[in-house]
Amino acid sequence: MIAPPWRASYGVDAPSVLLLLGVLAVGYLAAALVVALFQQLRPSLLLLLIGVVLATQFGLFLHATRRGKFRVWARLLDDLELRGDERLLDMGCGRGAVLLAAARRLPAGCAVGLDLWCSADHCENTPATVERNALAENVADRIELRTGDMTRMPFPDGVFDVVVSSLAIHDIKTAEGRAAALREACRVLRPGGKLVIVDIGDTRAYRAVLAANGATAITLRPVGWQMWWGGPWVPTRALTATAPG
Repeated sequence: MIAPPWRASYGVDAPSVLLLLGVLAVGYLAAALVVALFQQLRPSLLLLLIGVVLATQFGLFLHATRRGKFRVWARLLDDLELRGDERLLDMGCGRGAVLLAAARRLPAGCAVGLDLWCSADHCENTPATVERNALAENVADRIELRTGDMTRMPFPDGVFDVVVSSLAIHDIKTAEGRAAALREACRVLRPGGKLVIVDIGDTRAYRAVLAANGATAITLRPVGWQMWWGGPWVPTRALTATAPG
């Protein structure tokens, strides 16, 4: 297959937050320089320190969204030891970063992306963008896209071997809504199917919901600095589980 004349583009997570960090960092560093010019050393050092901290947060956030999350998911998908013929669902697939990484590992399978296609967290979050990226990654024949709500997914019971979700469930505003999405993930998995969720927020509550719904082999662990959204105070955790048999 001849590669298309464009490259896959996955955008950035929460671009407004990244922009704010960048603007604040530049502002404080500029202010420190201006104050230093007037030889007010102590105030300029304080402003400089704040600017450096904000610049570090900006750098960590940018790394997480442009490189870190891809490296984390590469490890998680490799850990699944896929045969290559599975049917996989990505809940809240966005522009397809995880969906297409999974599709590359499914030469005889299918990766299904489900999303409401809202652009608040990602600009150009549309099916057309995912399709364009799939063509660029040479996996367009391995994916399906569906429009739907994670809390009421348009799939029968037990039709997926694997369900994944990356930084999507926390966007559901209520605890009950997040619990409903997790119950739906269990419902559409075949007995013994694998679930992998990477998210921020109260992931311990996710673990409790899965346990209450019969999931087994549940693990919850931080993924490390590669997905620090500005620092260790905004960590990302990976939750893995097996659907009840």
